[in-house]
Amino acid sequence: MGRWICCLCSRVADSLMLLLVLALSCNPSTAATASPSAPHIKPSYSFGRTFLGLDKCNACIGTSICKKFFKEEIRFDTWLSSHLKLPPSYLLSYSGNYTDDAKSWRLVDITRLTSKYRHDLADKRICTSLLKTKTCSLERALRRTHRFQKWLRAKRLTPDLVQGLSSPMLRCPSQRLLDRIVRRYAEVPDAGSIYMDHLTDRDKLRLLYTLSVNSHPILLQIFPDVEGWPFPRYLGSCGRLVVSASTRPLRDFYSAVPEVAADLALQLLAVLRSMGTNDLNYFFYFTHVDAGTFGVFSNGHLFIRDASTLGIIDKEEGSQLIDGQQEYKDIFSCLTVDCQSAFVSCNSIREKHSLVMVCQELLPKLLKGKFLQPVQEKIDSFLQHCADGLADDQSLNEAVAKLAELLKPLRSCDSRFAYRYPDCKYSDKY
Repeated sequence: MGRWICCLCSRVADSLMLLLVLALSCNPSTAATASPSAPHIKPSYSFGRTFLGLDKCNACIGTSICKKFFKEEIRFDTWLSSHLKLPPSYLLSYSGNYTDDAKSWRLVDITRLTSKYRHDLADKRICTSLLKTKTCSLERALRRTHRFQKWLRAKRLTPDLVQGLSSPMLRCPSQRLLDRIVRRYAEVPDAGSIYMDHLTDRDKLRLLYTLSVNSHPILLQIFPDVEGWPFPRYLGSCGRLVVSASTRPLRDFYSAVPEVAADLALQLLAVLRSMGTNDLNYFFYFTHVDAGTFGVFSNGHLFIRDASTLGIIDKEEGSQLIDGQQEYKDIFSCLTVDCQSAFVSCNSIREKHSLVMVCQELLPKLLKGKFLQPVQEKIDSFLQHCADGLADDQSLNEAVAKLAELLKPLRSCDSRFAYRYPDCKYSDKY
């Protein structure tokens, strides 16, 4: 009897096990949940060389920060995202997060030197104008140009090697400025030399390409924030993407409360003053300003967010490229602008040049209708006088000094202005 019961129990157990196996096979999701050996798939970016622009190298900016992208130590939008999907490639800039230890993250800006559409047009122009084909190896095409062959033979970056490039930074070049570019070019190991011996052929092409498309990342490298220059920190490049410290554009502060507006206006005037007078004796000027030219860090500090429209005149050495030489044009002159664009004469730039543009385009939007009368009336009068641009440099500087004195009492000293708090409590400077 006991043997029969054991046999019956064994058959019942076998039947139950069979039913369980059949049930699991009919419901895949249940089977996956029940299986302890199912692998855990970590969400990950699916980076393509095309998105980063690596497929275009060495007609690109650099590769110094590529490892950060592929190790997901730079993430787009938010590092807490469970999807980790790449944003659209046609955008000009992206908000991202950056880490060195996978624990603490900080905001960064990830930008293209120009839109992907303009990049694509420039790439097609290279192929059609140099090789007469619709598609080609950009590197091979650019290497064959007369300008790059001169770069390959050159031991030092000289004014004739950059003549005709569209970057405002290079319209009035001095040898001192060009030496600084070579010595501080961050996409290669630091050699501290003014000679280009430490640059490979690939490095020279990347430097020439960057200067031809947009000099913004070069300016961040050669005038770093750690030395007190008003630019965000350059963190590196990958393909055609540049990574730098994050700032909010000034346009986000047009509706700010009066004390914040007064503080930002004073910082803006101080930045313009430092561009004209600094220890290195360089004169910086803007060829264009808009609401995205300046940005504000989370601590309230104002910086130049977009340096692409900055020109530089060396007050110590002067320009070593006469205006007639600027008319030289080749494919590198036309990568992002119309080849027929006229150059601004170096001799035509006045000290008040940038100040007038800022008084016309930015300060009225920042300060309009923010203060009580008669203070607001005085501010508006000063801004109008400045925007007219009719006064000479000295009288305009005097008017701006009066505007600054009017704004100083209107700002406050509290934790919203972390860049100067609590120092402002104990200093007459603020």
